[in-house]
Amino acid sequence: MKRVKEACICQTLHFMLKEDVPHSYAVRVVEEEVRRYKTHLDETRTKHKIITEEKQPDGSVIIKIIKEYGMSPVGSYLD
Repeated sequence: MKRVKEACICQTLHFMLKEDVPHSYAVRVVEEEVRRYKTHLDETRTKHKIITEEKQPDGSVIIKIIKEYGMSPVGSYLD
């Protein structure tokens, strides 16, 4: 029998601008989406570590994150 001792997921998320709206509005929407994403992680008590968060020249945002996978223990992944 096997059991998961530690598990995390590593993701690169690209919060992209909508193309059918004015640029300044699209940038504000992306910033709000990033804020809501982080708030959701905190509210759901998802263990996570943001490795990098980079604002791109066009205003979009790329986040590299390690977060818990399901209900598995994270072990030393987030140290």
